This record gives sequence, structure tokens and C-alpha cells, in this order.
Amino acid sequence: MGSSHSKSYRLTEDIRKPTIGTTSLSADEPSTNKRHHHGFDPDRDAKKIHSACKGAGTDEKKIIEVLSSRTAEQRQQIKQKYKALYSKDLEEDLKGDLSGNFEKAVLALLDLPCEYEARELQKAMKGAGTDESLLIEILCTRNNKEIVNIKKAYKQLFDRDLESDVKSDTSGSLQKILVTVLEATRDETQQVNAELAEQDATDLYKAGEGCWGTEELAFNVVLAKRSYSQLRATFQAYKKVCGKDIEESIKSETSGDLEKAYLTLVSCAKDCPGYFATLLHQSMKGAGTDEETLIRILVTRAESDLPAIKEKFQQMYKKSLAEAVRSDTSGDFRKLLLALLH
Repeated sequence: MGSSHSKSYRLTEDIRKPTIGTTSLSADEPSTNKRHHHGFDPDRDAKKIHSACKGAGTDEKKIIEVLSSRTAEQRQQIKQKYKALYSKDLEEDLKGDLSGNFEKAVLALLDLPCEYEARELQKAMKGAGTDESLLIEILCTRNNKEIVNIKKAYKQLFDRDLESDVKSDTSGSLQKILVTVLEATRDETQQVNAELAEQDATDLYKAGEGCWGTEELAFNVVLAKRSYSQLRATFQAYKKVCGKDIEESIKSETSGDLEKAYLTLVSCAKDCPGYFATLLHQSMKGAGTDEETLIRILVTRAESDLPAIKEKFQQMYKKSLAEAVRSDTSGDFRKLLLALLH
């Protein structure tokens, strides 16, 4: 989260306005209203956080109370108010007072989801290696509006073009699918065209199973451009044509990061909350906990499909997401995540 963090707060007001409030709500998901507290008062919130930070100890409980009960947009107003009142950046003050995963989660909450995702993408690409899994997890699961907002935020934060950076940091088939996804031109209507589904299924069969050497262009166009409901019809048609699930074909025809990208796109078309529930489960099972993934999903999905993810998690793993988080985390970090899940 290092030094790049302070950059966004020099953004001029007017460029920030358009991204505010349009961020992470997917087209068909209304915002969860429970976070819109009737008496939202950024002035009072800023003062409360300030009093939590000053003096000898930090009052983490107050910080958790304020940040977990506000929307991302409200938290932007609290930051602006804090700056106006104390001539200091809220993030800088909190950075000085907090540490570890609790600090990471708090700083994540102070970004708009698109800004946080832009930072995560930049982190995945900077330095020697590239974290392809992270690029895939973010880019292959977002709707058009989210992708557009992430591209804007990336440009504002780093003064660079996301598409160019992805191009120079990836290659081959993975690069092609990520660039196609970044165009943000998926059809987002609900109608299903049965003939197109059959045609696409046949094209995919010919491109993959039907012959040696997968022709990935057909896969890219279909998986990145068709609506989710259209894709579900295509997958059913594919099973008829081919006698097996599209996932099986992808696994036998591709490997590595390309396989991961295709399977992520398929998984999101079939059941996006299920995809995130699985990721959350994987981040907590076994010996260690992958806190970064926990933070990323809970913070970025909080105002879109978190309720659906919680429901799916319960169905799939026979325990609540809150229980899993409770047994896998500790301290203020645990308290903050549980407050977000509340």
C-alpha cells in the first residue's frame, strides 16, 4: 500500500466527481440501504475519527464504528471534511496510528472500490513479476461500468493507461483475453438468442475440442462479449453439441493463466457470488489465511453483491461467512471485517 497511497488525494475535485457514487453497484444490484444511515454527518464522523487518533492510544473501536457503517461515497465526504478541519490527510493520520491487516483494511475502505481495484492492479504489475491471478480475478469478474471506472481511476492515480500496462505486462493468449475484457463491451441485456447460443456453441466446439490447437479468438469473443444470460444458454447448447461441460473442454484444451481466465469468465457467467464465495473459502482454508483476498473481496463487493455472496457461502460450506472469518482472523482486523459483514 506504500507511498503510492497519498497520490489520489491531490486529485482535483471536479475530476473525482464523476466516479463518485457510480462505482461498484452492478447494473442490477441496488445498493444495500442499511449503510445509508439517516443521520449521516461527515463533520461529526471526521471529528470522531480525529478524537480516536489523538493522544496516547488509538481508539480502534470508534474507527471501526464509523467506517463500517458508511458507504464508500460517504467515506469520501468524511475524508474531505477531515482535510478541511485538520489540514491533514485522513489516510496519513491513520497510517501513522494503525498497523498490519487492520491498517490495510481501513485504507482499502477509504478508497472508492474502483480506486482500490486500480491500486491492486498496479501492485500486480509493478516490479519484476506479474501477479496474473490478481489481474484475472479483478478484470474477468467486473461489469462494463466497473471496468470503465477502474480504467478512469487508474489513469487518475498513476497517470498511466491501464490497457497499455496490461499489454506490456502480459503476453500471448492471456494478453488477448484481458485486452478484450478491458474493452468493456459485454452485452448487458437479459434477452437470450437461442440460435446465437447454438452457433456460438458450435464455434467453440470447432475452436477447441473439434480440432488440435485451440483457436482462442472464438473463446475470447464469446466469453468477453456475450451477456451472462446468453452465455448460460451457450453453455447448455455446448453440452449438447459436445457431450461435456465447457469447463472440462477448457481444462483439457488450455492450461496455466489462460485456463484460469476462461474458467473465471465461465464461473462468473454461471454464478458470480458463487465464484467469490469459493475464493473466500480458499483464502481461509488450510494453515494460513490470505488476508489480502479477504480484504479485497469484502471491501470491493460490500455495496454490490455481498449479501448474495454470504448466502452462497452458507449454502456451499454449511457455515456462515461471518463464522469462517471469526475463526480465521483476530483482533481489530476481525472486528472490522465482522462489522462489514453485519
